[in-house]
Amino acid sequence: MNFEAARANMVDNQIRTTDVTSHSVLTAFLAVPRETFVPEKSKALAYIDRDVEICPAAAGKAARYLMQPSPLAKLLQLAAVTKEDAVLEIGTGTGYVSALLSLLAGSVVAVEEDEALAAEAKANLADYANVSVVAGSFAAGNTAGAPYDLIFVSGAVEEVPASLLSQLRDGGRLVTVQGYGNSARATVFVAERGAVSENVFFNASVKPIAGFAKAREFVF
Repeated sequence: MNFEAARANMVDNQIRTTDVTSHSVLTAFLAVPRETFVPEKSKALAYIDRDVEICPAAAGKAARYLMQPSPLAKLLQLAAVTKEDAVLEIGTGTGYVSALLSLLAGSVVAVEEDEALAAEAKANLADYANVSVVAGSFAAGNTAGAPYDLIFVSGAVEEVPASLLSQLRDGGRLVTVQGYGNSARATVFVAERGAVSENVFFNASVKPIAGFAKAREFVF
C-alpha cells in the first residue's frame, strides 16, 4: 500500500472538505505517518475516514480508538496551536495526536492511563523531541508541567473537571468534545483572571474517553 498517497488523499478528500484551511494543521497531517500509530493488522485501514481501534475492550475497560481524521483536524484547527504553546494532551493512546501537536506547538506532555499504550506511545514518539509521555490519570492531568497554554482532550467527555481547568495558564484554553453521540459539541474553555468561560462551536461525534462522566445524583 502506498501510504504517502493515502495520506495525501486523506488530507484532500477528508480534511480539506470539512472546512479545515489552517496551513499548519494540513501540513502536520501530511507529515505524520498515521499508519505508524495503528496495530499491524489495521495499517491498511489507517487512512479511512472513521475511528480505528488501537486497543480492544478488556477487563471492564472500553476499547480505545484513533480518532477519525476529519473531526480531529477540525478540533486542532479550533485549538489554534502556535509554536509558543506548551500543550497537555489527555488520552494520547499510541501517540498520533501528540505527534501532530509536536509539529504545531513548542512542547507537548502526553498523558495516558493504560500502561501498555503509554509504553507504545513512548516508542512511537521517540523521534519527536518536544514530546514527553506520562503514565497517569486522565482527569488528574499533569500538574508537574503546569501551567499549560493548551489542554487538548482526545475524546468526548461529559464534563471537564476543575482538576484539569486549574492547570491552564491565564489566557490558556482547553479544547474538547462535550457530550456523547450526535448531539456532542466541540467546546473551548478559556481561563481568564481566575474565571473560566465556555464557548461552543460545531457538532462533533467522537469516541468518549474514560474518567469524565458526571457524578450521578440520587433523587429522593
